[in-house]
Amino acid sequence: MPTIVVDVMPKAELLDPQGKAVSGALARLGQDAFTSVRIGKRFELTVEGEVDDELLATARKVADEILSNSVIEDVVGVEVVE
Repeated sequence: MPTIVVDVMPKAELLDPQGKAVSGALARLGQDAFTSVRIGKRFELTVEGEVDDELLATARKVADEILSNSVIEDVVGVEVVE
């Protein structure tokens, strides 16, 4: 069954306290190759049958209206994985 994956991230201009905490932990553990970390959300929507353009458009609408908070988050990806 195909799965539609939706990735949501905090808006770039907003602070990401979880990402900052992870970034600090990495630095304390000697992992200094990473300059910053941002943490988002991933949704996997499993469907039966084929994913056509109409269903993908519906998934994008659901991502924008339900899965993300447009005030503080951006939908950065909607893709089909088999």
